[in-house]
Amino acid sequence: MPNPQARLPEPSPDARAASDALVSLIRSRIAESGGWIAFADYMRLALYAPGLGYYSGGAAKFGTAGDFVTAPEISPLFGTCVAATLADVLAAPQLQDKGDVLEVGAGTGQLALQILRALAARGQLPRRYCILELSAELQQRQRELLAREVPELLGRVEWLSTLPQGFRGAIIGNEVLDAMPCALVHYSESGWQERGVVWQDGLQWQDRPIRDMTLMMQALVLPAAGDYLTEIQLEAQGFIRSLAASLEAGAILLLDYGFAAAEYYHPQRHMGTLMCHYRHHSHTDPFWLPGLTDITTHVDFSAIWRAGADAGLALEGYLTQGAYLVNAGLMQQLNQLDAGDLKRYLPAVAAAQKLVNPAEMGELFKAIAFSKGLDLPGQLSGFQRGDDSPRL
Repeated sequence: MPNPQARLPEPSPDARAASDALVSLIRSRIAESGGWIAFADYMRLALYAPGLGYYSGGAAKFGTAGDFVTAPEISPLFGTCVAATLADVLAAPQLQDKGDVLEVGAGTGQLALQILRALAARGQLPRRYCILELSAELQQRQRELLAREVPELLGRVEWLSTLPQGFRGAIIGNEVLDAMPCALVHYSESGWQERGVVWQDGLQWQDRPIRDMTLMMQALVLPAAGDYLTEIQLEAQGFIRSLAASLEAGAILLLDYGFAAAEYYHPQRHMGTLMCHYRHHSHTDPFWLPGLTDITTHVDFSAIWRAGADAGLALEGYLTQGAYLVNAGLMQQLNQLDAGDLKRYLPAVAAAQKLVNPAEMGELFKAIAFSKGLDLPGQLSGFQRGDDSPRL
């Protein structure tokens, strides 16, 4: 059988050396933990180990030079639509035009740039635009981009290392939940077990009995039969609870790829949704070049909704990204472009098509919004039509 990684580009010697150093660190952690670590711990090291993990190292991750492209890199229209939702939140009576914006995991900074420009054009700039970014390397890239493109707004931007307390305003996270470490659970004739990582002449899988009671309780309600492997995203659920605790008054907008539980845990999806990305190639081996390969899972939006509801958040809506962007004014933004300027207009139309087409990002990606302590006069921009909340 051919090696599926044989078609992937070879890393540079320096990149491979960095990956080898991370493998040594992971091997040490496995030994320190008695020979086995949960996959969530492996994923955390692979993505976030200081100086070596995928998001904490220095390699390009986003855009054409990286491993994948996110919506803000595809078109500035994405950020303009998101800004319409945030503007509704900032205009709420409870905030009295004194609200802030908090972006979690700002990537290259493109979304922050787009939102700041769009809110400035609306005359609705927040008091502060806070960015929660744990990667010092990404934080520096964000700072450089904003200083170059909107130096007059840089004074409003503040970088944070922890969630603020008593936050009032709008919180935005684009493709944040999918990168949070998750548990892998495996159902077989032995019942439910947790899948973890061992070292046996290399990184290898090994199942062990589930010891975490919360993980076991969530696994037991899944409709598993036969041989069935899937993910449970306890950290993403905890993150929602942390956002709820941080938020005093305002709203939370999250966009990511995933499904409601009935589709996520469908019997036909018996191998789960774990996926890896390297130089615009996708593969399914998270042990290949740790630190150079992104590791993600789709989002169980039903679990995200339950976590939010349990933490006191009100659901404002859940729908596909395509419906969200159209509701938030994507077509109006396109109509404002000069159709005679084909060099600008045609790429903008193609980018918008990629964002909303069901065969591209429009159907797989979803938008979900919560509020707390906010009396909104109507639906948030982006959530007026096409609500899929009953599916949650």
